[in-house]
Amino acid sequence: MKSVSNASLRALNTFALPANAAQFCRLEVAEQLSAALEQQAASGLPLFVLGGGSNLLLTQDLPAFVLHMATRGKRVLEQQGEQAIIEAEAGEAWHPFVQWTLAQGWAGLENLSLIPGTVGAAPVQNIGAYGVELADRLHSLDAWDCQRGEQVTLLPQQCAFAYRDSCFKREPGRWIILRVRFLLTALEHAELAVDYGPIRQRLAGVLAPTAQDVAAVVCAVRSEKLPDPAKLGNAGSFFKNPLVSAEQAQALLAQYPAMPHYPQTGGQVKLAAGWLIEQAGWKGHREGDAGVHREQALVLVNYGSATGAQIYALAQSIRADIAARFAVDLEIEPIVI
Repeated sequence: MKSVSNASLRALNTFALPANAAQFCRLEVAEQLSAALEQQAASGLPLFVLGGGSNLLLTQDLPAFVLHMATRGKRVLEQQGEQAIIEAEAGEAWHPFVQWTLAQGWAGLENLSLIPGTVGAAPVQNIGAYGVELADRLHSLDAWDCQRGEQVTLLPQQCAFAYRDSCFKREPGRWIILRVRFLLTALEHAELAVDYGPIRQRLAGVLAPTAQDVAAVVCAVRSEKLPDPAKLGNAGSFFKNPLVSAEQAQALLAQYPAMPHYPQTGGQVKLAAGWLIEQAGWKGHREGDAGVHREQALVLVNYGSATGAQIYALAQSIRADIAARFAVDLEIEPIVI
């Protein structure tokens, strides 16, 4: 296993942006990690762990030793009555893994169907959709702690999960997630999360919906709203839904009564970033090959030859406009290089 210099990352980021890694190493077997880290140390470059590249905006070449996690393997580790511990290696593609768990008879991840990326990257972002977050289903994970130079097993409470956040995201370069375990429930005993509007509406005529029904609906809704990265470069939702104080939410509602808003624990209110962007007139906006998707204002897209710098400049223009109109600060969700 050898690293490669000046390696193209265009095929390894879902925006399909042109950028090269100073050094690149593909890890296919976890046992090769020590050798890879020796090469990284010898290179003198900082470590950058890459999964599916679905949460990444490359505005320039990456001056790092890029470790591409491509390990494979998934298994039912242990059954505990109506529940089971399911384990997957970091390089497993997320959506096929979710489909596999359902085929094996285990529910819990169906609301997270069709999210691009890998199993190992999922905890970094604490991926979530339609009322479920990864943190809700995580049993534990194995990671290499580069700071301590050893492998550790972390429980959910040790991962410092928050909305689209975790200790892995806040400490880049420290953690290499090797494999992840989930605590799932047998299909016939699953308590389904179907309170999210579009899911509830589409399942209204189904007397006893199953986890597979929920997965199918989630796939349908996501396919309608979000472009396929294989056809149109994007990184999914580009901005986090902002959290504001109850007072600010009330002031905005007085001016915009139809504004979607979701009260949170602790007194804050979550707003819909996509709604704010659409109200400001950005939906479908295009500057060269960088644009805002015509069906979903929350998604920025590469129509073909956009650079990461152009997409980032568009994002900054949107942020400035939303701040001026609504006094709301939009936070970019992908990692920006």
